[in-house]
Amino acid sequence: MATPSHGLPFAPLRALLIALPLLSLLLLLPHHLLPSRHTPSPSTPPPLTPSLAVHAPLRAAIHRAAKAGGPSSSPATKKTTLSHVVFGVASSRRTLPLRLPLLRLWLRPPARAFLFLDGPPSAAHPSPLPPNLHLRVSRDASRFPYSHPRGLPSAVRVARIASDLLLDLKQGQGNSPPPRWLVLADDDTAFVLPNLLHTLAKYDWREPWYLGARSESAAQNTWHGFAMAYGGGGVAVSWPLAARLARVLDSCLLRYPHLYGSDARIYACLAELGVELTHEPGFHQIDLHGDISGLLRAHPLAPLVSLHHLDHVYPLYPGMDRAKAVEHFFRAANADPARILQQTVCYDQSRSLTASVAWGYSVQVFRGNVLLPDLLAVQKTFVPWKRGRNVTDVFMFNTKHYPRDECKRAALFFLKSISSGEGKTESNYSRQLPRKCLPRLIPLRNLHQIKVTSDLLHLVPGKALRRHCCDIIPSPEITMDINIRKCKDNELIVMHS
Repeated sequence: MATPSHGLPFAPLRALLIALPLLSLLLLLPHHLLPSRHTPSPSTPPPLTPSLAVHAPLRAAIHRAAKAGGPSSSPATKKTTLSHVVFGVASSRRTLPLRLPLLRLWLRPPARAFLFLDGPPSAAHPSPLPPNLHLRVSRDASRFPYSHPRGLPSAVRVARIASDLLLDLKQGQGNSPPPRWLVLADDDTAFVLPNLLHTLAKYDWREPWYLGARSESAAQNTWHGFAMAYGGGGVAVSWPLAARLARVLDSCLLRYPHLYGSDARIYACLAELGVELTHEPGFHQIDLHGDISGLLRAHPLAPLVSLHHLDHVYPLYPGMDRAKAVEHFFRAANADPARILQQTVCYDQSRSLTASVAWGYSVQVFRGNVLLPDLLAVQKTFVPWKRGRNVTDVFMFNTKHYPRDECKRAALFFLKSISSGEGKTESNYSRQLPRKCLPRLIPLRNLHQIKVTSDLLHLVPGKALRRHCCDIIPSPEITMDINIRKCKDNELIVMHS
């Protein structure tokens, strides 16, 4: 039952109660917003009320975010650039002269790399080192035990690069910004830097992140571990985690003399710090031998970050030596980094043809309708890293048989030239004719050249990856023109009837 009203005697009290909140609000207003008869002198500024001290930074951040259309641009949250990435590269006096051409090919400012050797270089270099490549000699690691029967004790020295590098940077960084990421690699690892940067940008560098990929070989993973990032493909560690790792690394190394490589030791120490691997499929260990074209033609949608062991496989392009082939590959990678090796499939219903483009690398043209899932499987053009009776031919991805008979293979084309401008690229691919096939048995023997046009591919962190579509443009029988484009919302990558 409601309390009855008693009329006028309570009216002043009701007005006072209504006015109290307004009076409180006026009291909380900052002094400088209220009218004043005198202006305080500069030497005695008005005191800041607690409520204003709390909310002023927030209001400023909201204003900046609204103006920029994004989060606050404080030093800790500014966009990560290559100047925030530091490479620790394992090398030696013997391999240094052999690896410098590859390092010069992919390493460019403002990224910094520290190359750790097992001793002072034995001879002068034929040309000056790039200004962002710094030679260092690893600290003595002979006091650490090593007991793996088939490995090399240098694995301990290489693992300690993580702490040697941080110690080196602690003594002076010059004008470089504070690092955000440590990337460990071998001197025969090649990185596509824009794609590495895109991959790192997906993660908050202030958190403990351990990024990389496993071996392609199931046998290698069985022997050395499925849970670790293989060092040749590259290991990315956020800088705060790298600092923790550096502090505990030596004590960890004493507990793991039985492990094979440096990457297994890094993994063990990070596991003790409570951090697990976050798998990124763009890193590639390449624990394979022979012709890896089947692997490259079926690259996942993730952008290509790294390639390793390029001295242990056939040249990437036929008719070139390894060095020229890698240079040729990086011409395409530099023209459109995000699109390099991206697989696009399209169909020519009128001629019953299927074309599979590994952009910047090669094109395969098949007779008939080849379904997309069959083209996404990796053709087994290679052989396992380890060979012998006890080695299983099993890999960490779907594979399919690659015909021994060249006459039964698809028509194969490799990148010949590339040009770019105004946000577009044009890449041209030349036919590699089979060597052991009679002319009348060569598939699509009149087709000699393929031209592929595409827009530059821009990757946006946080956006889902989707395979692009392509159209085969009517053209003479000796050529094929392909245009790569974004798929429509409900478009299927199939041969339409």
